[in-house]
Amino acid sequence: MGVNPSAADAPRFEIEIGELVFDGFERIDPDRLTAAFQGELVRLVRERGVPVAAAGDRALDVLSGLPPLPASSSPQRLGEALARAVHAGLSAERGRR
Repeated sequence: MGVNPSAADAPRFEIEIGELVFDGFERIDPDRLTAAFQGELVRLVRERGVPVAAAGDRALDVLSGLPPLPASSSPQRLGEALARAVHAGLSAERGRR
């Protein structure tokens, strides 16, 4: 099995999310929402990277100022929207320290 050179040369980083808390979404299946969130965040990171990580050893304790999520009863749609909001927050200069 060959190794993709671009993947082997890509910098490695870790995104750790301790807890996701959803207020007002009692009827959303949390497992489906989490799966949609993780899948979309992985896709975005692979396709677009994370500019904050390119600066070297960085840590963010809190992401704030994320846009509101859409009113939706679909865990797939809500998870994808959340992943896009988190990725946008990780891509913003204001998150660096």
